[in-house]
Amino acid sequence: MDAYITAKNFGPIEKAEIDLRPLTVFVGESNTGKTYLAALIYALHQHFGGISQFPWGSYAGSYLGFLDRSRDRYSQSQLEALEQELFEVVEKLNMPKPLFKFSDLPQQVSTGIESRLRDHEDFPNELKRCFDLESVSKLIRFTGSQGNEMTVSLSVHEGNQMCWNFGARAAESADSTITGHINPDLILFDTKRETEVHEISDVDRLFQASSSNRWRTGNSYYLPAARSGIMQSHGVIATALIKRATRIGLDRLEVSTFSGMIADFLEQIINYKESTTSSSSVRGIAEQLEAELLEGRIEVKRATPEAYPEFLYRPEQSGETLRMSHSSAMVSELAPLVYLLQGIIGPGDLLIIEEPESHLHPGAQTKIAQTLARLVRVGVRVLITTHSNYLLQQIGNLIREGELQKLGESTNESADYLKKEEVGTWWFHKNKPVTELPFDLIEGIEPEDHLDIAEDLYNRSAGLQNRIA
Repeated sequence: MDAYITAKNFGPIEKAEIDLRPLTVFVGESNTGKTYLAALIYALHQHFGGISQFPWGSYAGSYLGFLDRSRDRYSQSQLEALEQELFEVVEKLNMPKPLFKFSDLPQQVSTGIESRLRDHEDFPNELKRCFDLESVSKLIRFTGSQGNEMTVSLSVHEGNQMCWNFGARAAESADSTITGHINPDLILFDTKRETEVHEISDVDRLFQASSSNRWRTGNSYYLPAARSGIMQSHGVIATALIKRATRIGLDRLEVSTFSGMIADFLEQIINYKESTTSSSSVRGIAEQLEAELLEGRIEVKRATPEAYPEFLYRPEQSGETLRMSHSSAMVSELAPLVYLLQGIIGPGDLLIIEEPESHLHPGAQTKIAQTLARLVRVGVRVLITTHSNYLLQQIGNLIREGELQKLGESTNESADYLKKEEVGTWWFHKNKPVTELPFDLIEGIEPEDHLDIAEDLYNRSAGLQNRIA
């Protein structure tokens, strides 16, 4: 499945056209829109409950079940029409022709899904929540001329087939316009492959089963740039929020609000619960991260079962634990990544990390690149924003490792690798469209301005050395 996203006149972004890869990298100068586009992708993911070939696939099953369970609410003629419609669905599923398409769904179901796709409030509200804004018009490009129109679009493809698309448009003088379309020829089931189809006549159970498998979508998680400070002070923040939640507290204090990503991140910390069913492969990556970078473990402590969790750091060969506020910036920076991998994130999920290199030594930055590669290998989709040349260089090396794998060669240096087609690198510019940085065997995925800066530094250094000598 391929997901293509475009944004025009969106915050500081003039124009961006990208497709999401297993590892998507945003690089460029500050204030060029990397965080804006990452937040937009998060908002789209949250709005659709994940991005799959069939939006809200579970809705079809639940709606069919609702129709079937609501028979007593219908008149005799309506009931007969409902029964005929449900019968036709089962008949189509069991016909010799192998393909069951979106257009084969009962009209009430297909109309309901497309109506939800074109809802004029849900997505604008999610944008306002994520960006902490009162109006979507505030997102219209603020570095260009007045009167711009902002557009956002998402198009999902499977091979050569367009599955569905979605668009949002906003102007300062008008309400948001939402468009959406699902391909009527979108194949929902190939009955030759779905052998169990012929054994099931209950439409509700059929769609519920299919929505939990083929149409299953992963969750999305956002690690903001402010995560280190939040990890060190989340207990204080939570206590303050509780006090301000009373009527007296609200009367006395002006209520400030978080962006949706910060709020979701804080909620994950406050409501954190260790999972006993999380992916062992992802947990293994967390353990490698602790051993190779933290040289210790992240532990969770609660004063009572109902209390908020406190995250602690236990250095290797130490009997004592340290609070995040007493740990290094590196520890508090990586702690949320560790706990997400220990019990929350699984294959198929989307993990967005702003500047994973923050507060890390250059050597540690290269190891974070290996962590990202390991996540891709187990099926976690990753999107990062970065300014780190060390991180980009190591990603380039991991792609070279992948190219060697294709040639049937292996190296003893690392078992971690990335395939060239798994990585999409997008270069953000001021007042220019976002452009893709294709992998180059020599240069890797380093943008030209990084190379120019390195060359300028070298030339200045050489010049000063010659003058001193």
